[in-house]
Amino acid sequence: MEHLEETIAHLTRQVDDLSDVVAHQQDQIDRLSLFVDKLMERERARAAEGTGGIVLGDERPPHY
Repeated sequence: MEHLEETIAHLTRQVDDLSDVVAHQQDQIDRLSLFVDKLMERERARAAEGTGGIVLGDERPPHY
């Protein structure tokens, strides 16, 4: 019986540790998603201003 209690305690600790890792990863994903959104908005603004920038996707360069 004591062995089962130790195993359950160990598994509970592992679940808690993994939960912390998942929460940290979700925070990173949220921050990176916000960063990408800001970068995309900045590129849209640059494209609207016609100041050039990075060619995205299948866009042809201006000299074509």
